[in-house]
Amino acid sequence: MRQGGKTTVSSARFDGTQDGRGLATIRRVAPYLWPRDNPEARFRVVVAMGLLLFAKVVAVITPVFYKAAVDGLTGEGGDNAAWMLAVGAIGLTVAYGMARFFSVGFQQLRDAVFAKVAQGALRALALETFGHIHALSLRYHITRKTGGLSRIMERGVKGVEFLLRFLLFNIVPLFIELALVAGIFLFAFDAWYFAVVVGTILVYVRFTYAVTEWRVKIRKQMNDQDTDANQKAIDSLLNFETVKYFGAEKREARRYDGAMEGYEAAAIKTSQSLAFLNAGQSFIITAGLVAVMVMAAIGVQNGTLTTGDFVMVNAYMIQITMPLNFLGSVYREIRQALVDMGEMFDLLEQPPEVKDKPGAPDLEIKGGEVELDAVEFGYDPTRPILHGVSIRAAAGEKVAIVGPSGSGKSTIGRLLFRFYDVTGGAIRIDGQDLRDVAQDSVHDAIGVVPQDTVLFNDTIRYNIGYGKEGATFQEIEAVARAARIHDFIMSLPEGYDTQVGERGLKLSGGEKQRVGIARTLLKNPPILLLDEATSALDTETERDIQVSLKAMGVGRTVLTIAHRLSTIADSDRIVVLEAGQVIEEGRHEELLSRGGKYAAMWARQAVEEDEAA
Repeated sequence: MRQGGKTTVSSARFDGTQDGRGLATIRRVAPYLWPRDNPEARFRVVVAMGLLLFAKVVAVITPVFYKAAVDGLTGEGGDNAAWMLAVGAIGLTVAYGMARFFSVGFQQLRDAVFAKVAQGALRALALETFGHIHALSLRYHITRKTGGLSRIMERGVKGVEFLLRFLLFNIVPLFIELALVAGIFLFAFDAWYFAVVVGTILVYVRFTYAVTEWRVKIRKQMNDQDTDANQKAIDSLLNFETVKYFGAEKREARRYDGAMEGYEAAAIKTSQSLAFLNAGQSFIITAGLVAVMVMAAIGVQNGTLTTGDFVMVNAYMIQITMPLNFLGSVYREIRQALVDMGEMFDLLEQPPEVKDKPGAPDLEIKGGEVELDAVEFGYDPTRPILHGVSIRAAAGEKVAIVGPSGSGKSTIGRLLFRFYDVTGGAIRIDGQDLRDVAQDSVHDAIGVVPQDTVLFNDTIRYNIGYGKEGATFQEIEAVARAARIHDFIMSLPEGYDTQVGERGLKLSGGEKQRVGIARTLLKNPPILLLDEATSALDTETERDIQVSLKAMGVGRTVLTIAHRLSTIADSDRIVVLEAGQVIEEGRHEELLSRGGKYAAMWARQAVEEDEAA
């Protein structure tokens, strides 16, 4: 499938402002090619540009040796006959061959010199984009499709590579060569040759521009269909089990084929329009070539030109015809590369929703006290979730947060980890407002065991070791024992080197949770957030994992967001949320004796568990 992208910004680039945006995109790339802190890269750029210019000068001079050799063989050298005879036709032919070799040789040397600069620029740009994507807010990632983001990044970096290779070393040199050849026709022959050559080039460029702009719109339609098909395929494959559960393989195939049908239609239009473009370009170039050659032939017949002049004119026209034919397809690709790069740079310009204040200090952990002080928040300003929530967990205390779905429990966890900033009130750790300290230090201080632990498609050793960079195998094994998963790992044929599959699908829910617990233990955070860590597990597995979680919480401040009340009955304090407000707070026995919301929830769950039993 052809690569493409579908974003809201790409469509804007196909209107009248696209040229300005294209220039802005090129300017955005320039600092990567001329890095301020890398003198070696700058030197390589200067040398490469010098070699480029020298190669083009040699290329333009080459047909002169060809002409001299022909005139030497035919005896039509005129005033230059003496030096032609002295050098000899064979010597001139050798000189012609050497000139052609040096023209190509300098181009290859230029590529070799510039390769380090180009690859360094691509690496720096890819790294910046990758890092920026991770810096964007959770809200941004929730609203965007991962497949679309990876495509934007992939196409953008490839677009930069294409632009460097063709714009810098093909298009710019082409126009230098065209200018030199046009100058030779003006001064070595007469203004009519110059007019025909320049006219041919202008008509060719204008035709290419007009048809390519039309084709770019067709290409965008094809890209949109490509992205749609790609996203449907990824979505379907990620939900492989669901597709099987509902016997929907044919339904998914029809959805995918529908998207591919649109892609097919756009791709056919793209191919047909390309044929029209190539035919038109060939006609324009051929007409110009024939016109100049007819003028040269008349000159030879009239005696104003030699046979060598005729050959030289032909050589120059062939020399500019080949790259001009190349220009048509390259221009379209450059336009697409600019669009792809523009999408990537628009992504880079997306501001992170949560930013550190300038010079923000690291969070200092003194005991691990967590305080929510009249916190207000809403994902959408028109739909507030939390209304003045105040919760305090003293250092080393276990506090549970319970309530019905939609009460704001998980939102508190996201705010504590600073995926979002509160819109009112404050969240403090050991008296320090999270908005006043560095995000990285907040993340280091909090360990999270989510409801669904997602693992990397790597080994068990890698996934547990992810909790601490550079962890030794002894440390990994120790936390695996603490999480009560070591024996299971050792029962596997490959032990700790067992691959867990994409998102850990080769492991059961309980096994994944134990790996997640081991990973968080290895991180050894002073504050622990258990976000419904066992709600998706069966009762027996839940009981086993609860033992690991309790051991894990010793000596730490633990906030537990729970659905099953039986798992948090031994908490130091239980906070009951409803509609984004704290309605009850106390120990398990106290809340039951009050006969309020918590007591009703406890009674209802007890009945459900009895019925299930």
